[in-house]
Amino acid sequence: MTIPFDLLLIQVINGIVTGMILALVASGLTLIFGIMDVVNFAHGELFMLGAYLGSTVFLTTGNFWLALGAAGLSLVLQNYALWQYGPVPRKINEPITGHFSLFYLEYPWYRLLVAVLSAAIIGGLWLFMKYGKYGIWIRATTQDRVMAAAMGIPVPLVHTVVFAIGAAMAAASGVLFGPLTGVNHAMGLDFILRAFIVVVVGGMGNLGGSILAAIFISLLEAFASIWVSPAQAVIVSFVVLILTLLFRPTGLFVPTPK
Repeated sequence: MTIPFDLLLIQVINGIVTGMILALVASGLTLIFGIMDVVNFAHGELFMLGAYLGSTVFLTTGNFWLALGAAGLSLVLQNYALWQYGPVPRKINEPITGHFSLFYLEYPWYRLLVAVLSAAIIGGLWLFMKYGKYGIWIRATTQDRVMAAAMGIPVPLVHTVVFAIGAAMAAASGVLFGPLTGVNHAMGLDFILRAFIVVVVGGMGNLGGSILAAIFISLLEAFASIWVSPAQAVIVSFVVLILTLLFRPTGLFVPTPK
């Protein structure tokens, strides 16, 4: 079976867009795991509540960018969102409503903007980790928290900063993703499962590996959806997870120890 080039290109773009959002969620999750040795399964609720907060700010002010800036103030509890907002899904209008022609599709510019903004946030995190004072503290604590504490680094404060950064990234990704699919109280569950798979495949605590794994898995799911439904294509990510645990438990994108 020959797959048309236009269909492949469309699926590649869809995979990259979804992968960048997933990378944004997974980056915060792997950062928290790397520094605190905890896989935070409540991380998906930050994604969900960020989307809800974004929809509330957007409906109140009419300003999507203000909603994105307020995303880091999200709370953690899914039941709180269900009680506060109810079970009816909400919709955030896309701030950019234009489309461009992509073969036989009218492709929204906003989807490309999501990928660019996600990449910008992840790039900002990388710069912070490499050159920022707290970023250096985080890297030092990740490598050896006992030695970091002995050198005068306030490890409890580092834990707080790491959780705050991870929470803000999850919430921001929820705001960005909200206009694509709508907002509901259970939306975080799907993404935290996928983000956990990405963290394992990319390598626990490995930021670069998580980004590569997010794009890799999203592209595989996008290609699989050519032959099966999108709901069935999700199975691909679990297959990759199983194979990784069997043959490369340290992660596909972690350098092989010498």
